[in-house]
Amino acid sequence: MTVRVLLADDQPLIRRGLRVLIAETEDLTVVAEAGTGADAVRLTQETRPDVVVMDIRMPGMDGVEATRQVIAGPQPPQVLVLTTFDEDEYVYGALRAGASGFLVKDMALDDILTAIRVVAAGDALIAPSVTRRLIADFVVHTEPSPARRPVTGITERECEVLTLVGRGLSNSEIAGELVISAATAKAHVARLFTKLDARDRVHLVIIAYEMGLVAPPR
Repeated sequence: MTVRVLLADDQPLIRRGLRVLIAETEDLTVVAEAGTGADAVRLTQETRPDVVVMDIRMPGMDGVEATRQVIAGPQPPQVLVLTTFDEDEYVYGALRAGASGFLVKDMALDDILTAIRVVAAGDALIAPSVTRRLIADFVVHTEPSPARRPVTGITERECEVLTLVGRGLSNSEIAGELVISAATAKAHVARLFTKLDARDRVHLVIIAYEMGLVAPPR
């Protein structure tokens, strides 16, 4: 199956570079390019991509608001946020808006392609070291939410799986840690999505922190 990608960045050279990179793959294709957040929202509605690669800083509507509007639409795509290490506050906003992961702008090209494929499959976090740090900081610095979940409604095994998801482990790594098959690990994660009303794996990580299953780094 070909993953349909929308590129949203106000710098034409970055969009062109990503388009050329993706054009060399067989399983990814660029369906549209947007230079503003408003264009990203409109083109998402028109082209129905699987993944939107969204820059944070764009003229007019920024990437945070664009992400919020994209996620609010019917059958929303996954959103990968383009970020740098000095943009944490923007990224916190993107997390609240429903972003599924993060691409660091100086990542290796092959890692960017892998990130797009991974988030399209919903199977693991993007740039785990970056994502875990940002999510941990997000939970620490965000005011407590009235919707904060207690550790209820899931089995003991599912709680173990959720803890490992919160630590950034992939399904195969969870399987190895718990000595279960990869298929069983995947089934546990799927049930967690349903039971906890989580949109994607990043959301599960946030829930794991909020439940206190994973301690923020000191």
